[in-house]
Formats: sequence, C-alpha cells, structure tokens
Amino acid sequence: MGSDLVQVGRVGKPQGLDGGFFVDGASERPDVFAAGATLYTGGEPATVVASRRGSGGRPVILLDREVERGAELAVARATLPGLTDEDEFYVFQLVGLSVEEEGGRLLGRVREVLEYPGNDVLELDSGASLPLVEACVRQVDLAGGRIVVAAGFADPE
Repeated sequence: MGSDLVQVGRVGKPQGLDGGFFVDGASERPDVFAAGATLYTGGEPATVVASRRGSGGRPVILLDREVERGAELAVARATLPGLTDEDEFYVFQLVGLSVEEEGGRLLGRVREVLEYPGNDVLELDSGASLPLVEACVRQVDLAGGRIVVAAGFADPE
C-alpha cells in the first residue's frame, strides 16, 4: 500500500441483500465510512453509497462497485485530519516501530496492531504481545521510531 494511502479496515462478510458488507478492523473514525466518502481498495477509488451500523456497532457499508472479501480499505492520507495533540497518533503509525523496555532492552518491532474490545494489542515480530494501555506504553516516539514500554509486560509470568 502506497504511503499516500492509510488502511482503515478490510472488506468483511456480506450483510443484507444489497451488496453491503461489514468492515473488519474498522478505523474508529466513523466519518471515513460515511455515505459519499471515497475509499480505496485495490488501489482504485470507490464511493460509499450507504453506511449503517451492524451488530456490535461495526460499520456496514455499500460501495459503488464490487470488492473482494478480505480486500484492504484505505483512505488518502491527505484527507485525515491533522492530529492536534502530540500524544495522539494513528494506530497504523506504530507498525514497524522498535519496542524497548524502560531499561533499554529491545523487545522487537511492531508487526501488527490488533484491535480487541478492551484495548488494542501490539504484536511484535519476536512473538510478544503488549497491551496498548498507559500502564504498559510509557512513550510513543514517532520521530525516533520507537515505543518505550514499562518493564515486566513482555515476560510471561
């Protein structure tokens, strides 16, 4: 995916008879799925024709063209609002950052950020999973390309 596009979800299972589908791993910014919004899938733009909430509050959208299940849905990076607070970041920005404990021990790199109901989880290439919560994550240094976490979260009890 080009750096001009930011993933906001994936095409999930069909919902209803009109061609609508659930968005898996949906961005928490509902406006990206609003009717009339442009999403990119397979590198090509598609327009959201209809948008509603399905079970569990997940977005269900209908696009103006057919898309394959599992396909990435993305928006143009330029359309994302700027983040006002330096403590704010988009989850996609964490992928690839190195993760180290406060003492300096390198734990690995963020391979993926998984969304769970309680909190997001950082999956590292080392196999470790760390909760994306204040008690664990001490600092997100986007400029420095690293995340500093509290000691003790990476080691199984």
